[in-house]
Amino acid sequence: MKINERTLAGLTILDLSGRLTIDDGAQLLADKSESLIFQKRTQVIVNLAAVPYIDSGGLGQLVACYSSFIRAGGRLTLANLNSKNHDLLSITKLVSVFETFETEQAAVQSYPDAVRA
Repeated sequence: MKINERTLAGLTILDLSGRLTIDDGAQLLADKSESLIFQKRTQVIVNLAAVPYIDSGGLGQLVACYSSFIRAGGRLTLANLNSKNHDLLSITKLVSVFETFETEQAAVQSYPDAVRA
């Protein structure tokens, strides 16, 4: 898995690509989240458009990251989930925990303090 980090409207966008699994991406996501929290960049959108598959380890890491950002006074939202990954959140009842958005633009607009162009 790869993570591309960018800033938009004062928010941090993490573009994930590849499988988010216990062996491929979970630790990478954990390390990136810790780094962002250390930098006090706690308003984060995780773009999952290029993530075809999430296993239980990857899902667990998403929950851990979400909790870390909340504890740090921030917010983490998910954007562009494919139907398979959205179904995974529904089945595990995590759809009620995560704020999910169909598009990155909708996610950005949900942040009240985002810098408006």
